[in-house]
Amino acid sequence: MLFDIPWAIVDLETTGGHIGRDRITEIGLILLDGEQQQRYQTLVNPQQPIPPFIENMTGISNAMVQVEPPFADIAAGLLPMLQGRLLLAHNARFDYGFLRNEFRRHGLRLQTATLCTVKLSRRLYPQHFKHNLDSIIQRHGLQLSDRHRAMADAEALLLFLQAAVAELGEEAVQQAIRQVMAQPALPPGVDAALVDDLPDLPGVYTIWGEGEQALYVGRASNVRGKVVSQLAQDGKYGKDPAIQRPIRRIECQETLGELGAQLLEQRLLRELQPFYNHRSRLVNEVCSIQLDNGQDAFIRPAIVLAAQLDFSRTADLYGLFRNPKEARKVLAEIANGNGLCQSVMGVEVQTSRKGAACAGVGNGRCRGACVGREPAVQHNMRLMQALARIKVKPWPFPAAIAVVENDEVTGASIEHVFDRWCYLGSRAAGNSALQGAPSFDIDTYKLLDAYLKKPAEGSFLRLLA
Repeated sequence: MLFDIPWAIVDLETTGGHIGRDRITEIGLILLDGEQQQRYQTLVNPQQPIPPFIENMTGISNAMVQVEPPFADIAAGLLPMLQGRLLLAHNARFDYGFLRNEFRRHGLRLQTATLCTVKLSRRLYPQHFKHNLDSIIQRHGLQLSDRHRAMADAEALLLFLQAAVAELGEEAVQQAIRQVMAQPALPPGVDAALVDDLPDLPGVYTIWGEGEQALYVGRASNVRGKVVSQLAQDGKYGKDPAIQRPIRRIECQETLGELGAQLLEQRLLRELQPFYNHRSRLVNEVCSIQLDNGQDAFIRPAIVLAAQLDFSRTADLYGLFRNPKEARKVLAEIANGNGLCQSVMGVEVQTSRKGAACAGVGNGRCRGACVGREPAVQHNMRLMQALARIKVKPWPFPAAIAVVENDEVTGASIEHVFDRWCYLGSRAAGNSALQGAPSFDIDTYKLLDAYLKKPAEGSFLRLLA
């Protein structure tokens, strides 16, 4: 036997290739338990038109599916057939994704292991360039009827596995299967049950340690995949830190869209102060640069904290920084790069008598504003030109806005409310109460600014009265 667990071969026909908008029109399923085989096939009413191109390719017409049951009518009976089985499909991400989304639309959750026979074919027959189903059928001389119908294509995959065993031997095929399905190994002491129930969906996760200490907060388009990879440190998802402390539980909050995931991640970082997250993201010392017109006619930059000044209602701020040290560094770079006086700029403390030259005069980086060589008007002009590049943008709307994100699968929507770059909270569509503490910080400003430049697909902006 190739597998020591129940498995299933599945093939779907759909109205198109978009995993969110399109729908299933036919299901072909071969259930295998040891030597026992069971077949299940049905047409499905997609409750949307089948495009002519798809009709011609599959032979499934709108008239044929009009009298068939919608997925809602078969979901409860179909789920137990699939749940817990190893699911084989040609391009498993496509078939598994369509099935999972259809179940989600009806409040059901499908989560099971998958094996992609495209990847398996590449592993078994690396000498061949093409591994689509037509190429496999031709290569192995598989005899089929009704190509591009769900059950016929599922039968083709079963015949392919049988042909591979006959040509290469069962042990070689099993070894290739193990290689294709190989998951990163969890480190000693980490219970696999901690990740088993995490969803293969977008969301934000929190890894908790002993004594209810938050160890790490992260977000992912596939939470389960990223958590397994991070704990195993296989490098697939970048430079996530290795969690070296005992892990007691892992929580996940699913999100509808990327903006909501980023906002939730930021909130949890501030609230939980996780041990392994980069500390700079956790410090709440957001500051900016404000200009002061001094009595000597020189405009002098001053560092102001968001905790002491309402940035959302303050005009003419320059730059947003995580802490005063970062702001002073930028001021020093502006001074050095534009011949400005470090003493006037406030980045050099003047300890000698008043009117003494700053350090920049000696090395040629200051044009002498500190010793009367450069008039204030010229110094001020260069300062304003340099700061213009980092000026905080004015709020571009007459009132608050809501960024609305939609889930194409379930139809749910959520809106994130902002006013003057300040995040006020989020709420489900139709609700008035906002969840989440209002905040103005550098990350929120950057997130919203980036969204306004390039709105995400499936979302829209609504002006609030």
